[in-house]
Amino acid sequence: MEIRHLALLRELAERGSVTAVAEATHRTPSAVSQQLKAAQREFGTPLVEPSGRGLRLNEAGLLLAEGGVSVAAALERVQARWDSFRGEPSGTVTVAALPSAATFLLSDAMHDLADTSITLRCSDYDLAEVEFAGLTADNDIVIAHSLTSVRPAGAEGLTVRPLAREPLDIAMAADHPLADRTDVSPDDLVDLEWIGVPEGYPFDTVPKAIEQVTGKELRVTQRLWDNRLIESLVAGSALVAVLPRFTTPPDSGVVLRPLTGVPSARHVSAVLRPDKAERLAVQRVLRAFEKVGAEVERRHRRD
Repeated sequence: MEIRHLALLRELAERGSVTAVAEATHRTPSAVSQQLKAAQREFGTPLVEPSGRGLRLNEAGLLLAEGGVSVAAALERVQARWDSFRGEPSGTVTVAALPSAATFLLSDAMHDLADTSITLRCSDYDLAEVEFAGLTADNDIVIAHSLTSVRPAGAEGLTVRPLAREPLDIAMAADHPLADRTDVSPDDLVDLEWIGVPEGYPFDTVPKAIEQVTGKELRVTQRLWDNRLIESLVAGSALVAVLPRFTTPPDSGVVLRPLTGVPSARHVSAVLRPDKAERLAVQRVLRAFEKVGAEVERRHRRD
């Protein structure tokens, strides 16, 4: 039983098509198809079946793909023990992160890792919640968020580590009529004009919850995803928006007020493949993120 065949089946299970596997592994689709045929000869049974214009794993292929996950995790455990035997963990750890979460996590985590032999290579992605899990195929750690659970949508079967719980506050201009309040309720907000986020982005669940509680539809006049742009528009208008507490700068021209009556916080989590979680260097980076997340929560806690 060749490990490379199990690895190929795992890639096909996670990426969904021969073309996607070929692109990710820098091969041609023909070369991937030939390796699939070789795997089927080795195992003596068909492993794929037609699906539209492409192929998908059948029951036998899925079973072996799950075995590929187990084998990869076992290899990483051996590597982790070897790294431990040799001394300090080392190497490059790739991180894909939501920008607003990376803003309060990455800098301090890199400082925490400065005396190690670990190098972080980071990329930023602003995606709908369900899309972050797909980034684990090409990155060691993915920093994602969700308003409903520590485990983001689409992350089934992946390792998830909670990093922080960040309040989502209502942002308004400093001279807004509600700015002198210590907090705001759903009823305070129903007659105002809003800047929302695109459908599918976690922050959108807060306005929807307000609508559900009040029974009134909010007037969302803009849908934008860049927090800095939202800050600038809110600061110079009567518009309100949902913004994260940890990363909205105090000099942005907006004030933040906690929302009562509906859940308004997001879970920031690290999502990764189970085998990647076994790497000693990855474990060290996760500990740095957890430490920073706990400190940021403490610093921004309101009594």
